Amino acid sequence: MNIRNRTKYLTLASAAAAVMMLSGCSKQQAEETVTLNIGYQKYGMLPIVKERGVLETALKKQNVTVKWVEFPAGPQLLEGLNVGSVVFGEAGEAPPIFAQAANSNLVYVANQPAAPKAEALIVQKNSKIQSVADLKGKRVVLNKGSNVHYLLLKVLEANGLKLSDIDVVYLPPSDARAAFEKGAVDAWVIWDPFLSAAEHQIGARVIADGEKLVNNYQFYLADRKFAETHPQVIQAVVNELNLSTQWVKSHQDDAAKLLEKPTGLDFTILKNSIARMSFGVTPLSPKIIQHQQQVADAFYEQKLIPQKLNIDAAIIK
Repeated sequence: MNIRNRTKYLTLASAAAAVMMLSGCSKQQAEETVTLNIGYQKYGMLPIVKERGVLETALKKQNVTVKWVEFPAGPQLLEGLNVGSVVFGEAGEAPPIFAQAANSNLVYVANQPAAPKAEALIVQKNSKIQSVADLKGKRVVLNKGSNVHYLLLKVLEANGLKLSDIDVVYLPPSDARAAFEKGAVDAWVIWDPFLSAAEHQIGARVIADGEKLVNNYQFYLADRKFAETHPQVIQAVVNELNLSTQWVKSHQDDAAKLLEKPTGLDFTILKNSIARMSFGVTPLSPKIIQHQQQVADAFYEQKLIPQKLNIDAAIIK
């Protein structure tokens, strides 16, 4: 073989090897399994999706494995997102603000419509407290950094009171329920299904809910790096969540039955909670972003977060 033919042979061989390597890489990439760790709470749309198994089916064609991690409330869930134990989750208005203030890598990907009646400030059925004005000097318990934290601010503001006018006690829902029942606190600011459970099980009275005060949006959030690397996975999850809310809207009894086991609550409590839920999951509109900015500004003004936030910085363009 002369030098010219030898060179031509080596060039063709190298090209063929390169094609084989690229083909192998493409096949390997196509077969790569992505793990989607989802943080969820006992109640809400995500546990319904989990119980139905529809997300696993929807993501199977993308070779995505779904793993579920339970959290007691939104603040703890977003801490899990911040440290990397989950890459997707759901929370109310306040938790993402506190998480962003702590330099979290979260991004907003979608939201459910307003559900203002799904959270409220309640008192015991035999309490002498009849109005928000009666809360002055009283002990009010809530989960710090949760959606009801903003509700408390707006309820007080609407009735001419400040945070300094009450004694705020921060406890997670289970501990707050115990303190509320034994009279260690005078009022409790809480969301469904804990709200519905307190109404049905111990006759708690609603002093004020979110109607005409707050929107109480539910947000779906993701780890920024995961959302940017796997946008098709995030889109598939949002699509399935939207479909699932439509199913719940027309099958509220079935949805309540699905949640009986994971929540440990009876059908009546869950059905009442679901009736106050909002339906539909869509990307954030400019109006929703503006509202969330107002919530963040309110927390900053109360010195509950250390710096002023820009919510738009947590939106993927």
